[in-house]
Amino acid sequence: MSDKDQTTTHFGFTTVPEAEKAGKVQGVFNSVASKYDIMNDVMSMGIHRVWKDAMMDWLAPRPGQRLLDVAGGTGDISFRFLKRAGHGHATVLDLTEPMLVEGRKRAEADQMADSLNWVVGDAMALPFEDNTFDVYTISFGIRNVTRPQEALNEAYRVLKPGGRLMVLEFSQIPNDMMQKVYDLYSFNIIPRMGQAIANDRDSYQYLVESIRKFPDQETFLDMVKTAGFGNAKYRNLTLGIAALHSGWKL
Repeated sequence: MSDKDQTTTHFGFTTVPEAEKAGKVQGVFNSVASKYDIMNDVMSMGIHRVWKDAMMDWLAPRPGQRLLDVAGGTGDISFRFLKRAGHGHATVLDLTEPMLVEGRKRAEADQMADSLNWVVGDAMALPFEDNTFDVYTISFGIRNVTRPQEALNEAYRVLKPGGRLMVLEFSQIPNDMMQKVYDLYSFNIIPRMGQAIANDRDSYQYLVESIRKFPDQETFLDMVKTAGFGNAKYRNLTLGIAALHSGWKL
């Protein structure tokens, strides 16, 4: 058995061999793909749309830019990017093909077909040449990656010099009392919603646990810098329930 086979990571609050995490994450998203967009609206009371718009506001897409949206799922970020850019190109990459299948069913996918690619792929081993994209985004996906630092390193590799990284992810509320209130909601309500709407409590239990296991804002900022990104910074959204991290390949 190799050292990598023996290395463990977390799948929610459960410790698993690193080699097994990607398959388990795929299982979660295979299960919830058809209800994923509905659950996002219900879980966040629609606030995820405000966060994604805030991401686009800070990103300020420009005409002709090429976007790689990793863990892009059903295309939410790519659709927003292309609308803002006016014209450009977006590649939606996801480990889980059923998520991409759901994305292709959306009306925007049909309207923007000439400007979109849908690719099954791994964030830690992107199937693209160096210096290919102007923008790399990952939205509520990097906490599901087995080794997030490797995903950030890959982001740096495939971006052109002058390219922009932007990560939208659930984070930690700096106020302990507010964090406790949010945890009560997350752990008691969201898995029940998952059962009622998607007939899948376990997947949403994992998603809640994965949020609590993800590094806080400053720790993740250090990871962005370690990957080589300059001018790296973050903004909290809704008290820090989510955070936007930005960096540049200088």
